[in-house]
Amino acid sequence: MLAALKRYPLQVNLLLCSTLLLTLARAITLPYLVIYLSTNFDLAVSRIGLLLGGALVGGSLISLYGGYLIDRMPGYRLILGFSACFVAAFIGMCLTDNLWLFFFFLLGFNFAYSVTDVVVKTAFGRLLAAGEQSRAFSIRYTLINLAYAIGPFIGAGLAQWSQKLPFMVSAALGSFFLLAFLRYGDRDMRPAAGVAPPSFLAVMGVLSRDRRLMYFTVGGAFTAVVFGQFSAYLSQYLVATGTAEYAYQVIQTILGVNAVTVICLQYLLGKRIDNAHLQRWLIVGLGLFVLGIVGFGLSRHLAHWGLAMVVFTLGEIIVIPAEYMFIDRIAPPHLRGVYYGTQNLSNLGGGAGPVLVGFALSLWAPHWVFVMLAGCIVVGAFFYVAGASRPSPRPHD
Repeated sequence: MLAALKRYPLQVNLLLCSTLLLTLARAITLPYLVIYLSTNFDLAVSRIGLLLGGALVGGSLISLYGGYLIDRMPGYRLILGFSACFVAAFIGMCLTDNLWLFFFFLLGFNFAYSVTDVVVKTAFGRLLAAGEQSRAFSIRYTLINLAYAIGPFIGAGLAQWSQKLPFMVSAALGSFFLLAFLRYGDRDMRPAAGVAPPSFLAVMGVLSRDRRLMYFTVGGAFTAVVFGQFSAYLSQYLVATGTAEYAYQVIQTILGVNAVTVICLQYLLGKRIDNAHLQRWLIVGLGLFVLGIVGFGLSRHLAHWGLAMVVFTLGEIIVIPAEYMFIDRIAPPHLRGVYYGTQNLSNLGGGAGPVLVGFALSLWAPHWVFVMLAGCIVVGAFFYVAGASRPSPRPHD
């Protein structure tokens, strides 16, 4: 991985640095928002879920317009602007005592993070050759998981000193990247040349006619139900079928196994994913998801849960970079940003996972939860294959 980083242009390494620092800032604060909102605003758990879920959904939805801006405006100014928004949101959450203002800042943080993520993925398509993109996506995903592996522990230590300290450190990390990009960022980062940028409504028309994008977004939403919030719905299942203490042990185990597996294997496996066999890789990854889900349903001991998590994580390692590569392959150069913004809508499926599992646990025997989750993967696979099998749209589309 270090050898690949040395070969990349400075701008690619700066964008990978943004992935690490901004995700670390997110991972330091996000896991403790429930506690913060409960103690500082005296909110019930149900209202906290609505507030956090609403901010996540809202940020993903408006990131579609952020993707449109990426295709029209210089990337340098956008990265600086959204990085500043990222920092301001954390400062605002730290200072405000008004719940609606807190929600506004939380929404702004999710929006800024989502759009910056789209900028990074779009830039890979413009700055790297096709053969290097799978490596870059794998490095990016490794950095994300590294941040999520260490961020919560940093946040826990900071919160012992002060509940507002994680927000301050997260803002400082965002500020560090902002200053670094201000100094070393490429001021000539521009949208693809040679094509007149259409209006937002015209772009929406293009997107609606690209069935491959629609199929992949829907397929991504179904698979995100399974991997997007797996710790949340597994906690629901474990609490419903056992004790809270056992649930805590299992969740600690699988989160550790997930982080270690991704950090160790993401780059080694991800760099082998290529455009020539993209559909085959997706099918393998989705098959591993199903095997992991079956393993969860059969697990009775911590070792079983850990082994099932390894299989599940291998599916995650394959599917997520393959999704990004497919979107980059089908996106017209002048619309890469909005294509990635649209693909971000599949994240909405992650928020639906705990809701669906909650309904399933209230209606059926607990083991049917895993049948439902495996069914989501099968439906997602159908849409993926349908999207990958469709011919390219006509050039003037």
